[in-house]
Amino acid sequence: MTPATRRRGTALEAALLEAAWDELSEVGYAALTMEGVAARARTSRAVLYRRWPNRPELVVAALRHHTSAAPIGVPDTGTLRDDLLALLRHMSARVGEVAGVFSFLIADYYREAGLPPAALRERAVADARSEMALILERAIERGEIRPERLSPRIATLPVDLVRHDLIMTQAPVPDATLVEIVDRIFLPLVTS
Repeated sequence: MTPATRRRGTALEAALLEAAWDELSEVGYAALTMEGVAARARTSRAVLYRRWPNRPELVVAALRHHTSAAPIGVPDTGTLRDDLLALLRHMSARVGEVAGVFSFLIADYYREAGLPPAALRERAVADARSEMALILERAIERGEIRPERLSPRIATLPVDLVRHDLIMTQAPVPDATLVEIVDRIFLPLVTS
């Protein structure tokens, strides 16, 4: 019989956050308890409370851990259109699993933590905004878009539209919709 190995440091934290994610996915935010997460992680509540003072903070950390496990990355295909489609396709496929949990979490988290949905998104979900900014910078350098046509809202429009669809449908966004967002909505706004 092999003695149990005591987890420490990053290995322990990863195990705790994975247990929190699994519990959140299985029972939802409303039924998630520190006791349930501790039991799933085979540890004590005290171990959780030493790292996260309450349930909202644990959930934010679990979401951040889960979304950062497979970062989106910045496509560099050589064209703005193809870069955008690659980013949005990856976002749809990867973030789709988070969107379901996130949409049900928003109302309960707001009530408990007193923070609006945007604050939860900013704190927890690895966002595609920095990837989008890099894609747009490259497109400006290549002369594909006019920088004076980029307001902050327009610059995030494709990502925001995909995020909206993910949350509202609880499913990956169809490729035809992604193409429509890029070709019929975004590119006409930023190109001459």
